[in-house]
Amino acid sequence: MLLGPLSSMRNFGTVIEMMIPITFTGLAVSIMFQAAQFNLASEGSFFMGAVAAAAVATKLSLPPVLSIMVCLLVGAVAGAFVCAIPAILKARFNASEMVSSLMLNYVVLFLGLFILNFFLRDPSFGMLASFPLPDGSKLIHFIPKTRIHAGLFIAVVLVIVTYLFLYKTKSGYSIRTLGQNAKFAHYSGIGVGGAIVSSQMIGGAVAGLGGSVELLGMYDRFQWTSLPGYGWDGVIIAILARNKPQYVPLAAFFLAYLRIGSGIMARVTDVPSELIIIIQSIMIMLITAQALLGKLKHKLVVKETIANGNPS
Repeated sequence: MLLGPLSSMRNFGTVIEMMIPITFTGLAVSIMFQAAQFNLASEGSFFMGAVAAAAVATKLSLPPVLSIMVCLLVGAVAGAFVCAIPAILKARFNASEMVSSLMLNYVVLFLGLFILNFFLRDPSFGMLASFPLPDGSKLIHFIPKTRIHAGLFIAVVLVIVTYLFLYKTKSGYSIRTLGQNAKFAHYSGIGVGGAIVSSQMIGGAVAGLGGSVELLGMYDRFQWTSLPGYGWDGVIIAILARNKPQYVPLAAFFLAYLRIGSGIMARVTDVPSELIIIIQSIMIMLITAQALLGKLKHKLVVKETIANGNPS
């Protein structure tokens, strides 16, 4: 498990290939969690971003570079639209974004399958899949014997942009303040409703962009018939990175390395690959327990202070 991914260029390339999509979803979830918005529709945004990119690539005849740019842009817009639905419900009706986003993921899945089946399907192909993606719409692979593609550079740039947005802009400050204390944000003059919607739409756009990058970099056709699961991986990444975008690539690489290593371990030994699920669960439990105990400690300190006659 530890040395298997380093045993060949192909194995290490697989780690990077898996790291790319979960970096996007990890960033998406981190942005929403920074605002204390537990929107879990990044899974649906990732899926719909890939559907939208496949539609543009197969239906529009565009020059190579322009085709890639339009596919990525449309994928990001589609992802933002998906996450906007629970965001508006939360801002307008105070509906739980967690519940609405979980249910929305399945709506998005079947909507995507409807689009695939009735508008994008290649009837000459032996299974449910879109028409082939034109070569001019695919991201280039730049390392021999691997499928590492240009989406890696897009992910790196996006990490930098997300960090600058959250920590160097007024909108990013509003999102972080909302996540720390919604009442303080309101009394400070921050538009809480706007911050709620913008944080979730930006996160959805990042996830949708990740879906389009994954499709254009790794596939010849769109042929997903179920949710790919990268959105749930994004939650794990965000937890490991403490919702800080600068740590998301490290967490994504760590998770991808463990998963590829566990797969190699399962093939050459009698240890099942499900061991990685146990390791993931323990990591999440330890990290969340630390946050929970920190809040409990704070409450005990406040309670002890008040009991000692110092209410300030």
